[in-house]
Amino acid sequence: MREVLARLWPAVVWLLLMTAATFALGELVERSARMEPGVMADIASERLPYLNWLSDLGSKLSDTPVIVVLTALAAIGFRLALGRWRESVFLVAAVWSQSLVFLATSALVARRRPPVTHLDAAPPTSSWPSGHVSAAVCFYGGLAILLVAHLHGHRVLSGLVWAVGLGVPMIVAASRIYRGMHFVTDVVWGLVLGVFCLAVMIRAVLR
Repeated sequence: MREVLARLWPAVVWLLLMTAATFALGELVERSARMEPGVMADIASERLPYLNWLSDLGSKLSDTPVIVVLTALAAIGFRLALGRWRESVFLVAAVWSQSLVFLATSALVARRRPPVTHLDAAPPTSSWPSGHVSAAVCFYGGLAILLVAHLHGHRVLSGLVWAVGLGVPMIVAASRIYRGMHFVTDVVWGLVLGVFCLAVMIRAVLR
């Protein structure tokens, strides 16, 4: 128990620091970002039917119900396959840690959605940061980390896994911008938040 607590306390501290940084940066971006509405309007003006359809699929890859179900299935799968909890705990902790930071800061930073036509129903949370993107990084990236660690250096399979683990969050990020649900800065910080939470949980759980 002492060993577990010794590992968890630094993770909690780092997540609290990240929450503070996300809040502070969100307040700064909200007050100073003047060019982004124009950028978003330019993107919205170039929409095409087939891109609308593709971006809908891309965005849904990280919808909350999808991430929750996939995380649960993956956690169960790793537990059954490996006979231990470490990998399952890592994946769940990574996904839920970014969610906690996102929920705390989106409630405090009241950034409105981009002033363009939204192709999705806007959730009650604010635009800052992108929870879709941070969740995609933590789940798909975290899953790739775990799978590659057990592929024993198989280059082709590892390359395919990394392509999915890195590619899906980028697809989600582009889709959320295209669909008018987030500014570019929201998405960029969502990527940073996801990577940060992965790093924290790697150190806390996997090491």
